[in-house]
Amino acid sequence: MTFSITHIQGSNIEVTDTLRTLVEQKFAKLGKFIGDRPDVTCDIELEKMTGSHSGNIFRAEVNIRVGGKLYRAEATTDQIEKSIDQMRNEVEREIRKAQSKEQTLVKRGGAMIKRMMRFGRD
Repeated sequence: MTFSITHIQGSNIEVTDTLRTLVEQKFAKLGKFIGDRPDVTCDIELEKMTGSHSGNIFRAEVNIRVGGKLYRAEATTDQIEKSIDQMRNEVEREIRKAQSKEQTLVKRGGAMIKRMMRFGRD
């Protein structure tokens, strides 16, 4: 299962090949949760924040659209690598939560059908 990133954008930071490779490696794990769906888009924005902040502050944001669902995560830290890690962990947690919710609903529906079948036999 492959997971391809549709678009990587940088604000006040240059998206180098090294940075692009790092992001692709971090997000490769998400392929097993999403699968080989053709309707997946993944947009990532990396930003070096400027202004009244002391030191370097980096922000990473991801929007993943799977079918009609949108999964979004954002992280802000003092290192770009930390921001990417936190962002990926957050969106992975969101995807897992949605999948377990779907599985719970299916199991609940099956249990309801089983109770209805038992009630009909008595």
